[in-house]
Amino acid sequence: FNGGYLFLQDLYHQLGLHKICKEISHNYKFTFNLDSILSRLIYGRILFPSSKLNTFQESKNLLEQPDFELQHIYRALEVIAKETDFIQSELYKNSLSVSKRNKHILYYDCTNYFFEIEQEEGLKQYGFSKENKPNPIVEMGLFMDGDGIPLAFSIHSGNTNEQITLKPLEKKILKDFELSKFIVCTDAGLSSVENRKFNNKNERAFITTQSIKKLKKHLKEWALDSSGWQLPGIKGTYDIRSLDKDEKIYEKYKEHTFYKERWIKENELEQKLIVTYSLKYREYQRKIRNKQLERAVKLVESKPSSIGKKRQNDYKRFISSTNVTKDGEIANETIYSIDDDIIAKEEMYDGFYAVCTNLEDNAETITKINHRRWEIEECFRIMKSEFKARPVYLSRDDRIQAHFTTCFLALTLYRFLEKKLEEKFTSHTIITGLRDMNFYSIPTEGYIPTYTRTDFTDALHDAFGFRTDYQIVSKKQMKKIFKDTKK
Repeated sequence: FNGGYLFLQDLYHQLGLHKICKEISHNYKFTFNLDSILSRLIYGRILFPSSKLNTFQESKNLLEQPDFELQHIYRALEVIAKETDFIQSELYKNSLSVSKRNKHILYYDCTNYFFEIEQEEGLKQYGFSKENKPNPIVEMGLFMDGDGIPLAFSIHSGNTNEQITLKPLEKKILKDFELSKFIVCTDAGLSSVENRKFNNKNERAFITTQSIKKLKKHLKEWALDSSGWQLPGIKGTYDIRSLDKDEKIYEKYKEHTFYKERWIKENELEQKLIVTYSLKYREYQRKIRNKQLERAVKLVESKPSSIGKKRQNDYKRFISSTNVTKDGEIANETIYSIDDDIIAKEEMYDGFYAVCTNLEDNAETITKINHRRWEIEECFRIMKSEFKARPVYLSRDDRIQAHFTTCFLALTLYRFLEKKLEEKFTSHTIITGLRDMNFYSIPTEGYIPTYTRTDFTDALHDAFGFRTDYQIVSKKQMKKIFKDTKK
């Protein structure tokens, strides 16, 4: 039997999810145990992510047996879908008693999930797949707080424009979560003028990444100009061309981030444009490009017939083709080569990064806030890889909504678990560690742990205040643990 779920169960009850289930059950008057079903769907998404049928079967391998049937899971999904907004808002309110939450900075991003079917219907629509899958997709918008903990989410059809998904979910947060003063941080793909103006009201603010390539000509020239750069806390300006003239100078400033800033007014919106330049970021971009160029050269030399279509960030973008000879005649075969002009144009932007904001804080503070956007991308990575949230096999829209509600709840529990462990372990260590915490049941004596004691299991037991790593855990001890994790 698996006992790793006990630590998730402790958090589940600390966050009051059992109380939320009780309130929903009272309103609907059904007879099945929603609390038991929802908790198993959440534990299952973390410990043994799979279909609802397999989750039901695997739940029998937990130390505490399920008290519901498979049919009850599907009936519960309908209820969970209807109550997803209520669940999210109540979970947030309950979480405030568990831990302080940085609700003054909110990060928003979108991703999509593909289905193992080809038929469009309801939420399942063809759109731009971020995983380049030729399948129908659904889109998820996710708000995360300043500490990396999920706050709220919404599901949209796969052909929905990402930019229009921010305002409806943010309005829901303003109303249901009773938040009013915060900074919304997004990437360039979500930073429409309308979204910026929406967060330029009352006590809200925005920080959004800005494509330098898409700036107006005079702003682009200013951003790429080598002169006028500053370092935080140091008077004077620098010319970034001088950084490559001497190895000692290069080494001295390799870890520094230079910046320049100015206020601009476009579309009746005043905002501060902050551009940063980093040698370290420049080298990272060049390293990535060189690897892509190696693949492009190899493809041209070995299998040019497979070049096909090129995507925006695909390594094939460096390959140009022509159907004429040097003399201008039509060639019998397409001639492929590496396009040096494309490489040179991209190199112009190496090391540069820009954001726009309506805040008056200094550049260092703004860039520091923006830097944590990687955590929302990690949230999506965990859901897709560790929790196997896709591909999705469900067909009905309400069950799709319920599926992602349980994924969201599982991610929230997991993030609180990370926080409780003081972020000392990787997601792989935590999740595999919980999955491996198994026991043999000895009917007359109790439970014998079969897992190996590690730094992770020690930290887990210390954080939650109970132990399961004795040579044998008596039935009486285990019953006490069951009770204590449900307080």
